[in-house]
Amino acid sequence: MGSAPPVFIGAEEVEKHLHRASLLLPALEAALANFSAGAAGGVVQPVRTVVPVHRHGGFLGVMPAYSAADDALTTKLVTFYEHKKDSSVPSHQATVLLLDPRNGSLKAVLDGSVITAKRTAAVSAIATKLLMPAFAEVLCILGAGVQAYSHYDIFTELFTFKEVRIWNRTKEKAVKFANSVNGPVQVCSSAQEAVSGADVIITVTMATTPILFGDWVKPGAHINAVGASRPDWRELDDELMKNSVLFVDSREAALTESGDVILSGAEIFAELGEVVKGMKPALPEKTTVFKSLGMAVEDTVAAKFVYDSWSAGN
Repeated sequence: MGSAPPVFIGAEEVEKHLHRASLLLPALEAALANFSAGAAGGVVQPVRTVVPVHRHGGFLGVMPAYSAADDALTTKLVTFYEHKKDSSVPSHQATVLLLDPRNGSLKAVLDGSVITAKRTAAVSAIATKLLMPAFAEVLCILGAGVQAYSHYDIFTELFTFKEVRIWNRTKEKAVKFANSVNGPVQVCSSAQEAVSGADVIITVTMATTPILFGDWVKPGAHINAVGASRPDWRELDDELMKNSVLFVDSREAALTESGDVILSGAEIFAELGEVVKGMKPALPEKTTVFKSLGMAVEDTVAAKFVYDSWSAGN
């Protein structure tokens, strides 16, 4: 008797089982801590392999991981394309393969786009909970793509901001964002206007040169830098990188993949998992940057959560 064929769990079904990104918070906090605990944490995760597709201005990323605590084995395939003429196709697309760690059989193929959007936003929320200033009132989002929506949803669920602002390179997308989310959002005509006086800033852009500058940023603000996932791409300028306390998801990945970290020469203070574990202090009174590159183990625990929820219903 062969093993059962793998199930396919599409975007709509993933969304149904993961309707709120906050459902992932306990699993992601544990995964971050386990990753930063080294061998004892039981997370096996190489830095992602990226294959450039020069002819079409794209990249294929391969992100495998095993988490012993969850006994879960996955690999994510993610593509990202820089300058899309055809905007009907998203800039990022992803698929997660969930394998049986006992024998290597493929158990499920899951849409990875919803998983990526939700787990990334949830990890930014974990960083923000630890690093944001005590009386944060103004949230600023730079970018108006998929990640802007997922971040807005969990940030307005978990935190109380008096004001939310958005800026996007093409203003129409920012206006569309403001009109389609639940709460009031102020559309700003420049990034500087959006950032001025903000307590928490989220950068979720496809920028390849800096769009956020240190002299705009309020002292003590917290920044979640989510875009610029290539060694020659930037979202933040040198001044901001060097004059902030820098937190990353993975030191190894940041020094391999993050243009903001590599090109600024900024010193990494801690991995987020070290702060979750209490190995390093959070320093919310300082200006802080969390450089998020996204880790395979985040996809592992998210895919397992969705699969387990799906299985329970079937």
